[in-house]
Amino acid sequence: MNSRRANPTPNIDTRVIWAIALPAMITNVATALIGVGDMWIVGQLGDAATQGAVDVGAKLFAVLFTVMNFLKTGTTGLVAQAGTRLGQREQAAIILRGLVVGFAIAIVLLIAKPVLLPLMLRALGADGDVAIAARTYADIRYWSAPAVMANFAFVGFLVGRRRMREVLVIEIAYNALNVALGLWLALGLDWGIAGIGWSSFIAEFAKLGACAFLVRRRDAADLREAIADRAHLSLAALRPFLSVNRDLFLRTVVLMVALAALTRLGAERGPVVLAANGIIYQLFVLSALLLDGFENAAQVLNGERMGAEDREGFIAYVRAILWRGFAVAGLLAILFALAGRTIIESFAATGAVAHEASAMLPWLIAIPFAGIASFVFDGVFVGASWTRALLVSMAGAAAGYAVLLWLTWPFGNSGLWLSFVAFLVLRAGLQMAQMPRLLRG
Repeated sequence: MNSRRANPTPNIDTRVIWAIALPAMITNVATALIGVGDMWIVGQLGDAATQGAVDVGAKLFAVLFTVMNFLKTGTTGLVAQAGTRLGQREQAAIILRGLVVGFAIAIVLLIAKPVLLPLMLRALGADGDVAIAARTYADIRYWSAPAVMANFAFVGFLVGRRRMREVLVIEIAYNALNVALGLWLALGLDWGIAGIGWSSFIAEFAKLGACAFLVRRRDAADLREAIADRAHLSLAALRPFLSVNRDLFLRTVVLMVALAALTRLGAERGPVVLAANGIIYQLFVLSALLLDGFENAAQVLNGERMGAEDREGFIAYVRAILWRGFAVAGLLAILFALAGRTIIESFAATGAVAHEASAMLPWLIAIPFAGIASFVFDGVFVGASWTRALLVSMAGAAAGYAVLLWLTWPFGNSGLWLSFVAFLVLRAGLQMAQMPRLLRG
């Protein structure tokens, strides 16, 4: 990367880090709460099979749609770069490419539905009444795939344009609408689990309408020009977009396999360890959702500096975001140190589960510190479109993780969490090791 600035200490605006990170944190937590709302609503139906079916369905779509989240991430980085390199017209062309690719993915998912949906339900262990209820829920929600894919592209575009307040409003309204519709359809109209499925379906398309309205309101002229110029959708124009998203897709698959290994190996040690690890894992997810706000900031700000070929500004934002990320990680670690045992006991179904989970508390305290650098570097690499290097670092960390899982197996559950913490640190280390070469290129 060349530099347009000779100043070794560029004057960057650190306030914008919080302007992006804080709304992203709130958005992430609000989105996570939708599953809590659905579980509460279905709990009022008083049927264990139905509640289990919603849990299975939620995990099914978490896997299916999380794998496709690369469309949002890749769009964010490319839009941020285009903003300082080529301007708003190129940003409009990127959202158009994102929508085309998103709808293509949705068509493939819908065509594969008769095979993919039963396969995933079986893989998640659904059978009997749970399988029947889960199929009812999934059959309805699956048809929201076109809206989900389009929303990934739209939200990625809005984040890349720093329109975080609009994203925050959209996500909160989406979650509120989903819960309200669930209450009305599942309980008020007595549609049961089908009402939960329809609430998610309707809310997703309502979110699509809101995203389309906000983008069209401010970017209508640029979008018309992008649509009129068919060269924007040529194979040559799509190739960089597809390359970035291919790497991000594979990176996400590797990450999900690593997370699945955590659950699978915990299950092999018995139901108490499995339940205890589930509590620790959910608290890890909560901390990751908060710290991911800094990943969003890195995607946007480092993407902009990459587009401007501003090496000093790029490095300065990496450092500034990392320092703020470590500060928040420290606050989370203090929270877990002071209240972790109480939080764990509130989730634990039995005393044995609480005892096992409490024994893993030191690893929970370490996780925010272990994870923050890798989260920030994920955002840096996505913003700079260094997605092949991101994939390489993830694959290398996963290979090290696999070796550690084998070596630490005799140490019991602590060995499992030691390996996971090391996996997070190894990801950051491999990313950091590649940065000097990437910056020179």
